[in-house]
Amino acid sequence: MNVINESGTLALSTRLQRLSEQLRKDGALVYKEFGIDFEPKWFPVIFTLHHKQTLSVVEIANEIGYTHPSTISLLKELEKQQMIQSKKDKTDERKRLIELAPKGMELIEKMKPVWEIISKVLGEISDNENHLLKAINEAEEKIASQSFLQRVLQLKSVNNQ
Repeated sequence: MNVINESGTLALSTRLQRLSEQLRKDGALVYKEFGIDFEPKWFPVIFTLHHKQTLSVVEIANEIGYTHPSTISLLKELEKQQMIQSKKDKTDERKRLIELAPKGMELIEKMKPVWEIISKVLGEISDNENHLLKAINEAEEKIASQSFLQRVLQLKSVNNQ
């Protein structure tokens, strides 16, 4: 075992990042294996637009839980790849509405059978003694009610009294 694994919860973020990077790397290879030119980092936007059709930039950022700048960066990449297209909102000229472009819709049709396989495999990986997905949901709920920073500051103020 390495020092990161031995450090327990102190390295939680590092271990989650490591797991995420491994899944992304393998995910890219899975898509390549099926002859699909797709970056796993595009998944949240593509999948969201597949289900919600047309959304503003802010709505997409809220749906995927990314910051506005990170979302815009992804949208620029996807627009460059001609996977998405934007149009101005008829009620608010400042607002851009994003939707899948024909190339993006075509891609989704190729990806649906792959998503079924990926879902089964990830189900097997996460269906373990500690129910990884359930644990992630619970941790996200706790952070939504009180952030990591808020909890640290609260403990800091208790210790300083």
